[in-house]
Amino acid sequence: MRAIAGVIETTDAAMSPFRKWSEISVFNRSRTTDWLPLSSVVLRAIAKAQSVAARTRGAFDPTLGGLVGRYGFGPITGAPAGAFRDLELRADGARKAHPRQTLDLCGIAKGQALNRCADALRSIGLEAFFIEMGGEVLARGTRPDGSPWRAAVERPLPGRAEPQRVVALRDEALATSGDLINSYVLAGHRYGHITDPQRMAPADSALASVSVFARRAITADALATALFALGPKRGPALAEHAGMDALFLSRDGAGLREVMTGRFRDRIIWG
Repeated sequence: MRAIAGVIETTDAAMSPFRKWSEISVFNRSRTTDWLPLSSVVLRAIAKAQSVAARTRGAFDPTLGGLVGRYGFGPITGAPAGAFRDLELRADGARKAHPRQTLDLCGIAKGQALNRCADALRSIGLEAFFIEMGGEVLARGTRPDGSPWRAAVERPLPGRAEPQRVVALRDEALATSGDLINSYVLAGHRYGHITDPQRMAPADSALASVSVFARRAITADALATALFALGPKRGPALAEHAGMDALFLSRDGAGLREVMTGRFRDRIIWG
C-alpha cells in the first residue's frame, strides 16, 4: 500500500494541473522558450505523448488544455499556443514552442502511474497482480488458479452500471475513454472532457466509449483518448490499420452499436 500510495503522490505532484505548485503547473505558468527543468517522470510522459501523437496523426495533443478548461473540464486557461510536435525535450527538461504553450497530461498520467505501480510491486517481490485505477486496469501474471485476469467494459449508458463485455487479460493493460460521466449536453450538443484536435473543440459524435489493449498502461491510456477523439469512423479505421485490439461503443437510438478491431473479439469471455 505504501509503494502504490507513493507512486500516486509523486505522479500527482508532477503532473496535476489542479495543484498550483506541481511541475506541470509551474511549467505552464512560465512565459519563456528557454529550457525548463522537468523530472524524468514528466519527461517520460511527454515523450510517450509525442509518440502516440505521431502514431494517431495528431489525435492525441496535450497542448489543448486551454480548450478543455474553456468548456469547464480543467483549470488551464488561455488559448492553445505552439504546436505539440515542436516541443523539444532533453534529459533534464523541455523547451516550449511558444511562450504561452501549456501542457495537460491528464490523458496519459494515469496510465504512467499504473506502470509505475506495477514496477513498485515487482520491486517488493510480487509477480502476479491486477491493478485498477479510475477505469483503467493492468494485469501481470495470472489468477491464483492459473486462469487469466478478467475485466469488465462498462456499458456507457445512463442508469444502472452493468458490463457490456468481460475480457481476459494477461501481462497487459486495458484502458477505456468515454463521455458517460465527464460531459454535459447543451442545446442538443454533447460537450465532454476529450478534445478533438481537428475541430479544436470537445469531441461531439455518437461515440460513447473506446476500450483498447496495449502492453503498457501508459500506451493504452493515450490511445484510448486519441481513438475517442477521432470518432466512430476515423477511430476504427486507424485502429484496424494499426492492428490495435479495440472496442468502439456508439450510441444508436436507445442502445449501443459495437465495432471491434484487431483481435479484441478473441479476448471476450462473456457478453
